[in-house]
Amino acid sequence: MKVSILAGGLGSRLSEMTDRLPKPMVEIGGQPILWHIMKHYAHFGLHDFVVALGYKGEVIKDYFVNYHLRSNNLSVRLKTGAVEVSEGGHEDWTVHLLDTGGKTQTGGRVRRVMQSVGRQPLLLTYGDGVSNVDIRKLLKFHRAHGKLATVTAMRPPARFGALQLRGDRVTKFVEKPQVGDGWINGGFFVLEPRVVDYIAGDSTLFEKEPLERLAREGQLVAYRHDDFWQCMDTVRDVRLLEDLWNGGNAPWKLWKR
Repeated sequence: MKVSILAGGLGSRLSEMTDRLPKPMVEIGGQPILWHIMKHYAHFGLHDFVVALGYKGEVIKDYFVNYHLRSNNLSVRLKTGAVEVSEGGHEDWTVHLLDTGGKTQTGGRVRRVMQSVGRQPLLLTYGDGVSNVDIRKLLKFHRAHGKLATVTAMRPPARFGALQLRGDRVTKFVEKPQVGDGWINGGFFVLEPRVVDYIAGDSTLFEKEPLERLAREGQLVAYRHDDFWQCMDTVRDVRLLEDLWNGGNAPWKLWKR
């Protein structure tokens, strides 16, 4: 199956960084969050990606065009300009970089991706959130229920420390627990080909009419993931993810290298 990642939004709430970079290229531990998301899927044997580009898509193109050179050792013959690539790290990925329009909404990007891959199921997520969701279990769940779409439901992380009180006494304190109220759309979708018929055009928000209609018709189900998930909306979120990565405590890092 192909994995598509929506990477074309403006990222306006992270404008301190996204005035020069698209949001999925903001780095965590020296690599774009987009790379972290792709490493997550690759851990489950999924190596064929379609990245839906929009705002500053050329930055993402440049990153992948030069990825092989940046990830390996090089010998450069200055007289001729010849470059020899020697042993080093690399990823066995195929990355399709699809221009989906600078002003296209999320639904329009999904529609363009689905049209480009043809009539086949698609894994889809956003380019600004990491999780330790088990993709194998997600796919098994999706195939078992036989509906058109599955969304992974997440518990939003609490923004502040949680207190448990007994009278005036604090009986328990947990800093930023993963126990937010209710369930939210955490991305990590599985979509059947017919979902494209629910998207009118480029101006469609995927989270509005398409998902709302799928829900009304009983064609949208939720895979509950009651574990780690974290989006990257603000500088505070970036610092949190950086701290987890640099401290060797990144729950989304399921891969070995």
